[in-house]
Amino acid sequence: MADADDVRRLALALPYVEEIDSDGFDFRIADKGFAWSYPERRQGKTRLLRTDVAVLFVGDEAEKQALLLGEPSAFFTAPAYDGLPLVLLRLAEVDVERLEELVTDAWRMRAPQALLSDLDDARVRDYRASRKASTR
Repeated sequence: MADADDVRRLALALPYVEEIDSDGFDFRIADKGFAWSYPERRQGKTRLLRTDVAVLFVGDEAEKQALLLGEPSAFFTAPAYDGLPLVLLRLAEVDVERLEELVTDAWRMRAPQALLSDLDDARVRDYRASRKASTR
């Protein structure tokens, strides 16, 4: 079961991520949002910032629909997100490993091409370091 602290830790572990000051969480790469707290619209009331739900950038409408149909307990959408490559994720419905995959994919979708290799280079270094440590 994942939570907002997991989103923060995973997002900030990615290269060049900026956290925007918020009552929840809001992460950007190159001034483009890729993961943030869900500002739920409520009839006749101010929006409620939900840190138990993440808004994640996805590649396109096809990917959005695949997530919505494939994992309906975890993913949903709202009318304000119709036609946008964004999906809402109930954090309690995924484990941290799945969340890491989703946050990293969202980062990849928004990061400039020139920065993508920095993530891959960092992962290779981490992998090599862990292999070296495990052989000691």
